[in-house]
Amino acid sequence: MLDQGLVNIKTLNPEILVELKYATPDNFMKKNVYGELTHAYLQPEMAKKLSRASSFLQQEKPDFKLLVYDAARPNSAQYKLWDALDDLKIPPRSKTQYVADPKIGSNHNFGCAIDLTVVDENQKPLDMGTSYDFFGPLAYPRSEQEMLRQGKLTSKQIANRNILRKAMIKAGFTVNTTEWWHFDGMSKKQARAKYGMIK
Repeated sequence: MLDQGLVNIKTLNPEILVELKYATPDNFMKKNVYGELTHAYLQPEMAKKLSRASSFLQQEKPDFKLLVYDAARPNSAQYKLWDALDDLKIPPRSKTQYVADPKIGSNHNFGCAIDLTVVDENQKPLDMGTSYDFFGPLAYPRSEQEMLRQGKLTSKQIANRNILRKAMIKAGFTVNTTEWWHFDGMSKKQARAKYGMIK
């Protein structure tokens, strides 16, 4: 990762916590997909934005910290995620609902996307209404008001998401409409042109 020009987030800002979910069995595939990859890396420009988001969060909520679940992802790991969907009996035509096609790549494969949450003073993740990598409308930022009306999300859970969102948007990230935890530092088209795929 370092040889490809990426930076370790913790080196830039030790305040940011890291727990790569795909380096543990605590993910939707229930297995470690990342192997030896346990540090979070991003393109330098993205890492600086994330560091700013951390500062913005701590200005608002001094006891809170960002907790990173996923960052730059080698394309080889993207293939592992893609293939693991076969074990879950996901039909080929539905696979892109869960994982980006590795031939095209996800913004993670360019080092320009980050998955994260916020933890409180006890380093406990805030209640966001769903777990990380939950599939369905409950996780969709675009569906929050509808889920609130239906009583499936609480106003507190949405407020917690907004704590994260406010800091990330202020730092220059854009919100993903179907994953409250995912933020992009630039479009995939820009990332592909500027950086190319991480091997």
